[in-house]
Amino acid sequence: MQPFEVFGCFLRHFRPKRDVLPDDIKQVINNYSENGKMNVRNLNDFLKEMQGQSDEDPHAIFEKAKHHNLLHHKGLDLLQFLFSDFNHPLSPILDDMKSPISHYYIYTSHNTYLTGNQFTSDSSVRPIIRALQKGVRGIELDLWPNSTNTDVNVCHGRTLTSSVKLRKCLNVIKEYAFYSSDYPVIITFEDHLNRSLRAKVAIMVKNTFGDMLVQPKKDSKLTKLPSPADLKRKIVISTKPPNESMESETNTPQKNVSFATSFNCFQSKDDSDENSKHEEIEMQGEVPEYRDLIAIHAVKHQGDLQDSLRVDPNNVRRLSLSEQELVEACKEHGHQIERFTQNNILRVYPKGTRLDSSNYNAYHGWKHGAQMVAFNMQGYGKNLWLMQGMFRANKGCGYVKKPKFLCEGDPTFYPHEVKKILKVKVYMGEGWHLEFHHAHFDYCSPPDFYAKVGIAGYEEDKTPRMYKTKSIEDDWWPIWDEVFEFPIRVPELALLRIEVKDNDTTKKHEFGGQTCLPVSELRSGIRCVPLYNRKGEKYKFIKLLMHFEFTVPISDT
Repeated sequence: MQPFEVFGCFLRHFRPKRDVLPDDIKQVINNYSENGKMNVRNLNDFLKEMQGQSDEDPHAIFEKAKHHNLLHHKGLDLLQFLFSDFNHPLSPILDDMKSPISHYYIYTSHNTYLTGNQFTSDSSVRPIIRALQKGVRGIELDLWPNSTNTDVNVCHGRTLTSSVKLRKCLNVIKEYAFYSSDYPVIITFEDHLNRSLRAKVAIMVKNTFGDMLVQPKKDSKLTKLPSPADLKRKIVISTKPPNESMESETNTPQKNVSFATSFNCFQSKDDSDENSKHEEIEMQGEVPEYRDLIAIHAVKHQGDLQDSLRVDPNNVRRLSLSEQELVEACKEHGHQIERFTQNNILRVYPKGTRLDSSNYNAYHGWKHGAQMVAFNMQGYGKNLWLMQGMFRANKGCGYVKKPKFLCEGDPTFYPHEVKKILKVKVYMGEGWHLEFHHAHFDYCSPPDFYAKVGIAGYEEDKTPRMYKTKSIEDDWWPIWDEVFEFPIRVPELALLRIEVKDNDTTKKHEFGGQTCLPVSELRSGIRCVPLYNRKGEKYKFIKLLMHFEFTVPISDT
């Protein structure tokens, strides 16, 4: 019995027959291989002529292919190469990392320690580990006294979430901070502590991170933010200085409270940035050792927003706004926000009513220069997919350069002119039969897949809807071979959205995978595009074969 099981598994790995491939792919195989197998010269010609990769070393690729079962005694299998990670759609070149960090979008999480919803879920170190493994560079920790007021916990205060010790959170940050990127991790503290516990936090942080910790000179104000390159493998603390913080009534041990009471306090905490003065009293005195931890000072938005956004060249800082506050602020102060973010940091966080840990549209922040658009990484859905897509850029290092018009000079910008036309051809896909049960999509027959493509980005660039291919009936290896064109005005902020679904007339179309790709980093030519599940986790086998081409629009003059 065992030999037949092994043979059955082997059969599942067969590729589609070459005589049913798209015509373009057949032509490539005929032109650049001998019976589907490439030698070094074939590969070199293919990379230069079809893929625009004149600097690639074909010998190095052949050497690496030996370890990926792509190299046969007759040469490198061209079709397998096209569907391999060697043929990734994004540029492998790291961007300039020597500008101030205010010139970069920073991959940022909100309430990083929560495992689920914002009201009753557990607090744990596991979400922190996952975030760092995925390249997140902005970690948020809410600091509260424990039940005896003798130690520091991390939890979502005034809710029914559980707590986790700060010490454990700091230890896992140290262990995983540079797992996926060498660029700095910024820890933002939401501080609800008394003086003695702040002193304890200072000791914990210094003992945990040691030389990894960025510590500014005493009594000095930051006039220019350092670059990601300057801060390689460093930990940066950002919070409000002690004498600017308020000591909450919750400096006494936390008790269980009713849903209604908790919910009201919870909304106040997130939506007004803890400005409810009747619940807070001024902190008496400061804790110098705690203040000395703070590399980027945070300020509270109080009163007139114009005052909060006033640019002080002698004191750069971080300002936080809720998603609602940002939307309202942009109606009257959009250009002022853009000027502020040229040299200062703006952090945007989800509104307090997102109890389900859903997310908002990050473009509200990005298009106005906000660097730290904080997301619930344990969430799901289109907005999270866009966030994940944006930070696939720049080799996934967690820092993506902002458009030049948001970094210097007068930020007034109206994207009327089309800079590029992106031509996308969706050839085919494979791998669903290896990821899903044979009856997952349809109990009686193979799925009827179709693909959808569209652009997310600036208002003038984004497509009003996703454009669909035809449905391919009863086929685990769909071949669509369809072309779509997209005019792009702001390529730095454009994302190519891709989804695959099963066309089922009896129920809601079944999800078959998705991805979002930064347009500015797409490589021309025939490319392998891996797909991800609803949570943004990469499928092992599901991939699309696509062609990307950029052209410059012909001027009317």
